[in-house]
Amino acid sequence: MSDFGYDSDSVSPPEFSEADYQFPPTPDLLQSNNSWNAPSPTPSYPLISPTESLFTLPDLGHVEELAEDAKDGDGYVAESWTNQAAVTTVSRPTSYYPDLAMIAPCPVTSPLFEFHSPAFSEFTDRPNRRALVDHFCNILSHLIVFREESGNPFQQLVLPLTRQSSPVLNAIFALASAHLEYRGVQNDEHSLFFHNQAIQGLGRLIEQSAKSNRNEILATIMLLIYYEVLVQRGRSNLVDGHLKGALTIMCTNPEPLDSTSIFLERAFRFYDVIAALSNGRAPLSAAPTAGCLMPFPPLGAPIASPLSNVDTLLGMATTLWPIIHRLSSLVTLKTDLQAAIWSNASASKISVLRTELESTTQAIEAALSRWQPQLPPGFVPDEQEEIAESRNNQPVDIISPTIAERSRLHSIWHNALAYRHSAFVYLYRSVQCYRRSHRAVQEHTHRSLLHCAATVKHEGPMGALLWPLFVAACEAVTTEDRGLTEQAFEKVRKRQGMRNIERAWEIVREVWRRADEAEVKSGTGCGVETSTGEVEEMGTGGDLWRQVSREMGVSVVFG
Repeated sequence: MSDFGYDSDSVSPPEFSEADYQFPPTPDLLQSNNSWNAPSPTPSYPLISPTESLFTLPDLGHVEELAEDAKDGDGYVAESWTNQAAVTTVSRPTSYYPDLAMIAPCPVTSPLFEFHSPAFSEFTDRPNRRALVDHFCNILSHLIVFREESGNPFQQLVLPLTRQSSPVLNAIFALASAHLEYRGVQNDEHSLFFHNQAIQGLGRLIEQSAKSNRNEILATIMLLIYYEVLVQRGRSNLVDGHLKGALTIMCTNPEPLDSTSIFLERAFRFYDVIAALSNGRAPLSAAPTAGCLMPFPPLGAPIASPLSNVDTLLGMATTLWPIIHRLSSLVTLKTDLQAAIWSNASASKISVLRTELESTTQAIEAALSRWQPQLPPGFVPDEQEEIAESRNNQPVDIISPTIAERSRLHSIWHNALAYRHSAFVYLYRSVQCYRRSHRAVQEHTHRSLLHCAATVKHEGPMGALLWPLFVAACEAVTTEDRGLTEQAFEKVRKRQGMRNIERAWEIVREVWRRADEAEVKSGTGCGVETSTGEVEEMGTGGDLWRQVSREMGVSVVFG
């Protein structure tokens, strides 16, 4: 493990540690082989074609919950699954704290057509591994989607792939185990062991080059990306490597034939943009055209639903995503212009680059100013201070959402608006190099943080909130805005329980310290001259957080 710079024991368990998550000393655990080989190199990705197979999952309706009195302070309940001859006891988290209660739990489904006790035995006969599948189904899969009124897409579309693909299953084990390890829960088999097994299995799948393997390959890579984002091993570039491999496979067969392929491609394109914004590079994929990203619902979702305009992974930001994609390319374009100026390139080249940067920046700013989330039928936000933002999106066909749905919709709506205002902050600071104290920067910083705070207040999905929260938090200067930042980070950290959130909060606090120290100094701008010859100096620098993360030796993906 030291070769990777990763040591689960080096991380202090959070205050909500689940050290009582225990497994009985059954013979199969005592005899398990915990040794592992050195992880294979990142596999090369050949051209793979898609698959057409899907099948429906039955419900596990007779899982019996026992020991209600064993609940601890964070809402964890000990449960028992019995099967006459054997009793396997695991501690199964039902909710982290009361705000998860508003999310109706989806039925735990099995990828086989018959059910075997104890629960999840169709995946493995080892109790500790069954507990990992349970954690993935009942905790993790709910933390990373916006919509699941008819089922969770990770259970509906990804879990069935484990029936034919052990790399997918090992990637699920790795992700679930890493999530528990960060919370202080140790398993006899470490997440790095499962990660190694998934990498080796992925290499074998790629070597087979079979059309039927396309979805298994993409699902394995996607889960490995989630794993790398969660564990945050130093300044690793494995996320970019996995994204390149996945996009190579998707471009080979650009037309997905089934819901699984569509869902996986949507997940990759989301992470492609988030990784580009996080690393200061252009996205690997081409920008989607306006209107081409339709909301992707869970399987079986009713057409007439209060969540009909909500995408599973993008929430209400589906129509905003093409703008965000173009925004993420601007830093690279600005870097090219700066390099041309510093290298004394020809005046014509500098002029072309400057014109392209200015025109693209103006177009993105105008698009952000016009954009509003398209509200689902029957939903009108309660927040009076934002009523002007939704006035042009009043519903026609009224379908009254329930109280729980309204709370969830409010979180999703605020999340989308936080993306919009943080996009302005990113544009002004990282691209146009406005001062931190600039009125436009502070206005959008404040509004983004208000929306982030409202997202966590309504206790809805928070899986995609880290980027807008982080971008706005780095520019917070007032006591009010920093208070909003701290409250939002605490809620998101407690709900999601992932290392990149903790690392992002550490970077924000260091940025505040350095920016406050430099506040009295005049900036040495990194700005680019405008067409009028003026220069916007940045003071402490719009990307001070990138310098801080480099010095801390970490690379955070804000997704």
